[in-house]
Amino acid sequence: MRISLFQGILFGIFGLGAVIGLFVFATYTSNGSGKNAVGTVVIWGTLPKDALQATLVAAGQVDASLKSVSYVEKSPATLVTDLAAAIATGSAPDLVLASQEQLHALAKFIAPVPLSTLSINTFINTFVGEGRLFAAPDGTGYYGIPFLVDPLVLFSNRSILSSSGVAQPPATWEALTGLVPKTALLTPSRQITRALIALGTYNNIRNARGILSSLFLQTGVPLSAYSPGGYLAADLGNGSGGASPGQAALGFYTQFADPSKISYTWNSSLPDSRQAFLAGDLALYIGYASESRFFAAANLNLDFNVTPLPQRATAPEKSAYGLVYAFMIPRGAKNPAGAYQAAVLFTNSVEQTAAASATGLAPAVLSQLAPTPADPVAAVAYAEALYAGGWLSPEPAATDSVFSGMIMDVISGRLNLQSALVSAEQSLSSLLQR
Repeated sequence: MRISLFQGILFGIFGLGAVIGLFVFATYTSNGSGKNAVGTVVIWGTLPKDALQATLVAAGQVDASLKSVSYVEKSPATLVTDLAAAIATGSAPDLVLASQEQLHALAKFIAPVPLSTLSINTFINTFVGEGRLFAAPDGTGYYGIPFLVDPLVLFSNRSILSSSGVAQPPATWEALTGLVPKTALLTPSRQITRALIALGTYNNIRNARGILSSLFLQTGVPLSAYSPGGYLAADLGNGSGGASPGQAALGFYTQFADPSKISYTWNSSLPDSRQAFLAGDLALYIGYASESRFFAAANLNLDFNVTPLPQRATAPEKSAYGLVYAFMIPRGAKNPAGAYQAAVLFTNSVEQTAAASATGLAPAVLSQLAPTPADPVAAVAYAEALYAGGWLSPEPAATDSVFSGMIMDVISGRLNLQSALVSAEQSLSSLLQR
C-alpha cells in the first residue's frame, strides 16, 4: 500500500475535507431521518444494480432526503482502478459499496469515519462482528459503515439425498465425510458420475476462496493479522507438526480430490460446481445465501434446500465465511457529509429490510437480525450473519492465484501440506505489503 509523496499530499487534502465534513455530523443519528438534507449522493458498488435500485426506490418513498441518491454498478475486477482514476480526475463518487475482500486494496483511497463521529461502542453495539474488519488499523476510526452480509450456506439436492437414504443435510464436516460412500457414484475405474460435494480442487469450484477461508477460520486460523510493527501479514496457521490447524484445514479440504481415499468425490476434470448442482449432478453445493434466487430461477425443477454451513463437531463456537458489504467515503468525494448521512440512514429498520429483501442478503445491523424471517433461506442467512467472519485479503484475483497454486501443489503431490502453506503464506504476505 505504498503511495508517492504527491499522492500522499493529494489524499491528505481530500481526507482533511472529508473529515471536516463528517465532523459536522458527529451528533447525527439514524433517529434524525430527514432532519438534514442528504443532497446528491452517487454510490459506486459491486452489488447488482437492479437490487440496489429497488432498495433506493423503497428508501426514497420513506425518506425524501434519499431521493437524490443514485447507484452505479461497478465490476469488482475494476473497482479499485476505476476509483483511483476518478479521484485523480476529480470525479470521485460520494460512496463506495464493497465487501471486505476489496477493503485492503481500497483503503488508501478511503477517508475513515473518525471516532468523534462514530464511536467504538456505537459501532460494536450496532453492527455484526464481521463489520469490525472495517476498523482503521491505527484505531482512529472506521473505513466503512456495514450494510449487508452474504454468508456461505449449504445447498442440498433433496432428491439425491432422499434417494441415497439421507434424511437431513450434514450439520458437521465429520458427518459430511461419512456421506461420500452413500451418495457419490463412481465407475469401476474411479470415474465420478455423481459427486457428493465440490471440494478438493480450486479452479472448477465456485466460491473456493470463501470455502477455504471458512475452513481456516473454523480452526482458529486468522489468515491475516497485523504484526507488532504495524504490517499486515498472512497467517495460515502453519506449524512444524502435522497437527497444526492450518495443515488440518488444508488436508481436510484436499482429501476430497484424492482418488486413494474413501472421501474421494471431486476432481479437476468435472464441470463448474454451480453448474453441476444446477444440472442435478451434485448433491451438496456451498454457496452464498444470495445464490438461492439464481437456482430458483434457473431451474424450476431443482428441489433444493438451504441449511447452515457445516461446522467442526468439536468446535466450541460457530463460524462461517461471509461477505460483509459496507459504505465507504472515498477521498475526493464532493459531498462527504451527505454521503455519511445517507450511509447512516441505510442502517434504519425500513432501509435494512428493503435492502435485504431486494438483494437476498442479511442485514448488517444487529437489531434487524433479532426477528426470525418467515422465508427459510433468509432465516438461515440472518442466523449466520451473527457469526460470519472474514479476513483482510489481497484483491480476490490475487488471492485466487495463491490459493489455487497451493491446492494444486498438494493434490499433485508436488509439495506436502506444510511446504504448500509456507509458500502460500509468503506469497500472500508479499501481496498484502505492497
